[in-house]
Amino acid sequence: MVKLISGCNLLKRRDIMAVNITGRKPLSCNKRSHALNTTKKQSKLNLQIVRLADGTRVRLSTREIRALRKNAEAA
Repeated sequence: MVKLISGCNLLKRRDIMAVNITGRKPLSCNKRSHALNTTKKQSKLNLQIVRLADGTRVRLSTREIRALRKNAEAA
């Protein structure tokens, strides 16, 4: 069972650390204007701090959290 924790409370407390286990990286692409100027753009992941059933805190993307919940409901 995956249980969510609000991220803002954890940022204030320095003694709690979450492990980043996802191997995904931000996407990078070019942003094009009407004048065809290019600038590098980076779309970052939506990482959330999640507490697992054994009490460990991990950082997962929302897509992974959704997949975990779907698999837990199916089982």
